Amino acid sequence: MPVVEHPKHQSGDFFVDYENKVFEDVKAEPGEKALVTFHTVAFEGSIGFVNLLQATRLMRKGFETSILLYGPGVTLGVQRGFPTLGDEAFPGHQNFNKQLMTFMKEGGKIYACRFALQALYGHGEPSLIEGIIPISPLDVLDVILLHRKSNAFILDTWTV
Repeated sequence: MPVVEHPKHQSGDFFVDYENKVFEDVKAEPGEKALVTFHTVAFEGSIGFVNLLQATRLMRKGFETSILLYGPGVTLGVQRGFPTLGDEAFPGHQNFNKQLMTFMKEGGKIYACRFALQALYGHGEPSLIEGIIPISPLDVLDVILLHRKSNAFILDTWTV
């Protein structure tokens, strides 16, 4: 039987060449905008958190960046915690909240659909993380169209 004669992997070992960047580091031109929409449920997969990180990265590249939470996406923006709000019941329990707060602290705007918040998920505006702007369901399409008119980069986040 063949024997593998390779030393065991150790903490700190590299598996890939993480320093080789293939593409140029794109930065926003003055006035460029980005919109990241979320129609996904918190904790139902990785896409919600990954695209929160992308939204933050877009902002750090110089894009005037906004986030739109609509439909099940509003679940990303509600306060959570256990046993009290803000407590982290398990590692990663507050990852959405912390990333949204980082995004706003660095200058990003977040909008949440009032219809989805109340009619679909039974929350009121006081349930939102401080700083998130509640909007009319009629504003959901308009915020997307306004970004489209300004030639913004739009990243749509969906799970089904």
